[in-house]
Formats: sequence, C-alpha cells, structure tokens
Amino acid sequence: MNKTDQATPSGGKTAQDICPVEKAMRVIGGKWKGSIIYHLKDRPVRFNELTRMLGGATKKMVDQRLKEMEAEGMVKRTVINEKPIAVSYELTEFGYSTLDILLQIKNWSEQNQL
Repeated sequence: MNKTDQATPSGGKTAQDICPVEKAMRVIGGKWKGSIIYHLKDRPVRFNELTRMLGGATKKMVDQRLKEMEAEGMVKRTVINEKPIAVSYELTEFGYSTLDILLQIKNWSEQNQL
C-alpha cells in the first residue's frame, strides 16, 4: 500500500487522496462563498452592506463564511472604526484568482437556464 492509499487515523481521506476539483469546491463552493466573492469583486464592502447585498443570508452565516474565507486567504478584513466598530472586506489576490472560474460557472448557468 502506498502513502496516497492510506487513510487518516480517523478513517478519512488524506490530503493526497482528495480530488483537485473537490479541493477547489471546498474553497469556493461553500454556501454564499461565490456570492460573497462576486459582491467584493469591484471594491471593499462593509459587513452590513454585504449582508444586505446577499439578501437571504443571515448576519451569522455571512460572518461565518467571511471568517472561513479570511482564514483561507481569500478576503482581507479591515477595521474602519473602533467605536462603533465597523469593518470592511475586500478580496485578496487569491480571492481575485477565483473570478474567472466563477464567471464561467455564471455563464454556464445562464446558457443552461439554471
């Protein structure tokens, strides 16, 4: 058995076992992540404005996704005011690198009337 065939001690897949498409979908495919990237593509956006742009997402959900995306290096969080606290988010270079992929998904969805 080679190294890539071995499971982790918990029985899950090792990093080498995961398909590249699955890895990418874990980063950009989470609920609301694509929409967040889309809304940040032109400029930094404040948290409350971003939540309004997303419509059906709760503040808690947006906050969770932004924290994940910040940890993944996709977005940068900037504190604007300390009191009352105001923050904005913008895409990093890594975040911008996803835009071509998301545009292709958008075009595919429109072409297939999804």
